[in-house]
Amino acid sequence: MASIRAKKALEESSKSYVKPTTNLPTESFTETEMLLQWNKYAQRLGEKGFKIMESLLLINDPTLNGTVITLELPNEGSKLDFEGQIHGLLGHLKGHLHNHDITIEVVVNETIEVRRSFNDQDRYNRLKEINPNIELLRSTFGLDLLT
Repeated sequence: MASIRAKKALEESSKSYVKPTTNLPTESFTETEMLLQWNKYAQRLGEKGFKIMESLLLINDPTLNGTVITLELPNEGSKLDFEGQIHGLLGHLKGHLHNHDITIEVVVNETIEVRRSFNDQDRYNRLKEINPNIELLRSTFGLDLLT
């Protein structure tokens, strides 16, 4: 009998306290405010050395639909890594945006097209897309592509 009472007492004491949800703030916020806090959190993770999570947060900009934030990741492995660390991000966003209805939805998009450069002209065109000033450099120094 004593062991049963002790077991019940232990179960009662191990129950965690859940704050009533009726008193939690639910202020409205914009996608810009959300992105600002998202990027601040990613930067803070990078400074602490959590580079993988930082890169997952910065892979692309999340979209906002009401209080649901949707993030698109390239594969299931990234999704699992992200979901393992999602609670810290949710806490940061809920606290800084003053809205405890925020949820994050992760979508895996494995059809992201990766373009490969095969020859010098393709590589040059890709660099020119990234930085148009490369054309100015090429013309200033009279550089030519090897063909």
